[in-house]
This record gives sequence, structure tokens and C-alpha cells, in this order.
Amino acid sequence: MYAEERQQAAARLVLTRGRVSVAELADEFDVTSETVRRDLGALERMRLVRRVHGGAVPAASLSAIESGLDERDVTRSREKERIALAAQRFLPDAGGTVVIDAGSTTGRFVNLVAQGARFVAFTHAVPIAAGLALLPEVDLHLLPGRVRRTTQAAVGSPTTEALERVRVDVAFVGTNGISAEHGLSTPDPEEAAVKAALVRAARIVVVLADSSKFARDATVSFADLADVDVVVTDSADPPVPRAVLDDLGVELVVA
Repeated sequence: MYAEERQQAAARLVLTRGRVSVAELADEFDVTSETVRRDLGALERMRLVRRVHGGAVPAASLSAIESGLDERDVTRSREKERIALAAQRFLPDAGGTVVIDAGSTTGRFVNLVAQGARFVAFTHAVPIAAGLALLPEVDLHLLPGRVRRTTQAAVGSPTTEALERVRVDVAFVGTNGISAEHGLSTPDPEEAAVKAALVRAARIVVVLADSSKFARDATVSFADLADVDVVVTDSADPPVPRAVLDDLGVELVVA
């Protein structure tokens, strides 16, 4: 097989599988790891793949481009609705405490909380706070910070410093990407810092993510998969293998 043919075949594998390791490609084409790395370098220069630690992903899956909240809200809306409904079971008992991340799926989650639910809630997201403010039994705390227009959420040192002083029962977290190697990730460094603080603030971390987020890496990692307790998604067979999640003690809930 000529190098060009091998590279084209490798690109097709990456696009088909979503993520392929150097070792897998070396076995597939019976070449050395160094040859695979050269091939991936050539494919990356052609913008067909993006190299990540230990392998490659499709070029479109590793993105520094962040969609606005309105755009994300209409994407995979049925799946997000099911995920939001399934995540309701993780609300703490009356009087418990939660912190809720910004995002379109967490926004749906808040809209489904039953009237009469009683808990203490912290959030840095303006739309989330607006939804919680309609629930008379919820003790709402809006975290400080500069509000980003893209996500309508507060970021910056005031936000992260406030979260460092908080300890809650459950964090409901959104993400732009989930992978075994890069963990949970998002395009913006300030958003990533806040999400990391949300994760640290909670005894139990529940991630709400539709299956399109799996095997995708955004620019900045904010948590390892081992930091997560539950992932609520819409697919029983996500691209990150269930065995990997089981080994890390992560419960997979399929909506």
C-alpha cells in the first residue's frame, strides 16, 4: 500500500470511529508507530484529522469554536429533554444543596423541576437562575462574576472564588466533550475554570450530556472521567465504552 492510500484509509477510519489510537492504526496497516505518526501529521496538515494524545480524532471534533446558547438549545432538543427528565432522580431530598451549571440541557433540567421541590441551589448561569426563581421553595444563590454573552453565565475569579467556599450535595454539570483521554472539556478557559470549581464543590457529580458529546474533545479539559459519579445520556452504547466508565466507577444512565 502506498503512503497516500494508507493515509486515505486512516482518515476514513478516524472519521468512521470518531477516535483511533496510534497502536490501532499501526496494527491495521502493519506499519510502525512512527510511520503512523507521520501519516497523522500529514492528515492534520490537510485538516482531515486532529492529533490528540495517543491518536487522532476527526478535525471537526476538536473545536475552539463555541456555539451560542440559543443555537445549542435547538440542537438535539428531544434527546436533551429526555436527559433532563431522567436526571431529576438525582435531586437531593428536601433541604439538600445543589449547584447547577450553565447550558441548554441543564436549562431543560431546571424547567422540569416540580413545583414544591425544596432545596438550596447555587448557579452562575442567568437563565438557570431565572428558572429557579420561579420555584417558591427553592433557596436560590446567584454566583458573582462577569457574564459571558455566549453562555449567559458568570465567569472569572469572583465566580471561582465563591465556588471554592461552597460545598453541596450534587453538581449538575454540562460539557462540550467527553473522552477517556481528555475527560470533560469546553472551548473557553474561563468557562473551564468555573466548571472545574463546580466539580470540586460537590459530593456527587452528575453530567448531563447527549451522545453527540462523546468521543469529542474541546480545547480545555476541566475534569477527568474519574471525577464524575453519573453520566446521563441518550445512548446505551456511547463512543466512550461502557467498560471504561464501569472501571472508573461512573454510572451510565440512559434516558
